Amino acid sequence: MSYCQNIARLAGASALLLLANCANQKSATADGKPVNPHPPGTYEHFKAEPSYPKTHSVWKNEELLSRTDASNSHIRIHLPSQRGFLMNGDEVVIDYPICSGVKSRPTPTGTFYILEKIVDKSSNRYGKILDAEGKVVNGDADALTDPIPEGGKFVGAPMRNWMRLTHDGVGHHIGPVRRYPASHACVRGPSATIPIVYSKVKPGTLVVIE
Repeated sequence: MSYCQNIARLAGASALLLLANCANQKSATADGKPVNPHPPGTYEHFKAEPSYPKTHSVWKNEELLSRTDASNSHIRIHLPSQRGFLMNGDEVVIDYPICSGVKSRPTPTGTFYILEKIVDKSSNRYGKILDAEGKVVNGDADALTDPIPEGGKFVGAPMRNWMRLTHDGVGHHIGPVRRYPASHACVRGPSATIPIVYSKVKPGTLVVIE
């Protein structure tokens, strides 16, 4: 096992980015172009690609995924790299892009536990406001502060595969994944990946955000 891999095993979530940096130590051809030195399909190869971590791509360890369930899983979120990790012990099962909160509504950091799971949920606060004819008059509305025209209504933003992390409304769920913070504090993830993560956790599962 390499020095960088040993550090990653010992240091936990914060070492994931360090391991990525180690993996990004590429060799070069004679003309100076970088070459990914790792076998295609491996996690090391995925992290050594020039597009990582900003890529929308997802990496999965299919064999480990088959052995991962709510009894041995946890989630780690790394805000600087905007990546999420479904973990089995200290091994990465899925590495996927996330989108966290903006500066005015930042995603909280620390240790959390999933408080509830709801497959089909909509936001009680953020969404859009329609007029009496059903036309959108405010596409980024706050139900607590933005007026609703007579005959109109508020429609909460969809937050499918909701995993609540705090009592004041921060959760992990399906949503638009920009490659920069753009949410109202929640941690959004891809529609093809979050259902898998959702299926592998339960209320009480550890979620570490840093």
